[in-house]
Amino acid sequence: MTQRKTQKWSQTVTEHSDALDIEQGLFAQKNPKRIAAALKQSAEHSQRRKSSPFRSAMSMLNFYINRAGETLSASQRHRLEAAKDELRAQFHRPARKTH
Repeated sequence: MTQRKTQKWSQTVTEHSDALDIEQGLFAQKNPKRIAAALKQSAEHSQRRKSSPFRSAMSMLNFYINRAGETLSASQRHRLEAAKDELRAQFHRPARKTH
């Protein structure tokens, strides 16, 4: 029997995405401002994105958070949520409304 190599769709998207080129280990950074700044720079310089720089950057961040799911520690999730708020600030977008 031959072994089939299984690959999750999210891994394929990450490896072959046509959206943004981001540096290795970006989402492991400890500083939310650094994460947001790197995503912003990547989105603004990308010639392949199909949406606005803000939407592309926010989509990439949300994709990573959703893909990581329950494997994210509480501190990592908090840092990435803070990066979302920082991304909004760097793009001069209104802050997220809380209910």
